[in-house]
Amino acid sequence: MLGVVNLDKPVGPTSHDMVGLLRRLTATRRIGHAGTLDPLASGVLPILVGAATRFSEELTGGRKRYDAIVRLGARSATDDAEGPIQSVDAARPDRPSIEAALADFVGIIEQRPPAFSARKQGGRTAHRAARAGSPIDLPPRRVAIDAIDVLELGDSADGLDVRIDLRCGAGTYVRSIARDLGDRLGCGGYLAALRRTEAAGLRVEDAITPDRLERLAEAGRLADAVLSVGELLPLPHVALDPDAAWRFTHGSVTATDHGEDGRVAVFADGGLIGVGRVDAGWLHPDKVVGAEPAG
Repeated sequence: MLGVVNLDKPVGPTSHDMVGLLRRLTATRRIGHAGTLDPLASGVLPILVGAATRFSEELTGGRKRYDAIVRLGARSATDDAEGPIQSVDAARPDRPSIEAALADFVGIIEQRPPAFSARKQGGRTAHRAARAGSPIDLPPRRVAIDAIDVLELGDSADGLDVRIDLRCGAGTYVRSIARDLGDRLGCGGYLAALRRTEAAGLRVEDAITPDRLERLAEAGRLADAVLSVGELLPLPHVALDPDAAWRFTHGSVTATDHGEDGRVAVFADGGLIGVGRVDAGWLHPDKVVGAEPAG
């Protein structure tokens, strides 16, 4: 089996738990995912099955979209609802002030990762160091924020909830946006809820819940949930005839009339056979897999 499952991860399980579920249902050890979701987050988690795991880099690096709730009026040590949480005695900002502050985050920005994150420095993992009482001073990193729209405001027990629609590039920490928004407004803030609505070209409206996957597996129809990885790769497509495909899959450089240099997804007989790089009219193999079933 080769392909991608658009899984709707529920709140609670880890991304690794969802990988374990697919390993059990498919009886396949070669399972991965394209972009971790924290246990408190839900939504699109692309699960890679079989040789599709070879394309994790391509699928993880695309644009993402989130429906998030930022709670203003308190701070969290983890920058999310896991806490511990400390209230901040400050006036609640109004909608124009919130929207103006959020506008400053749009574009290419330098973002400081959360202290409780999987980032590593000097061989130490940030969240482990933080839990041990010696947090790492993580350097900021550059991320791309395409747009942030305020959807609604609502009162909560300990603050003001701001629901936002966030579109961003890979590597963006939504928790950091919540924290930094609260700091900018002077009232504190943390991420109260998060749902990923788009990733790797997949939408949450089309995602399949774990319960649904279980039922498909029981009915012997699990393959119905497996999507073509080739169609999801954010690369130009190159189609090869049988002779050229044989040379490509055996590691040989192949002539191509594809016009532009750069990385491409390579197909033969309607199925993905790998990823290559076009350079001056020659196609160089990069990642080669057995042919993905066409259609």
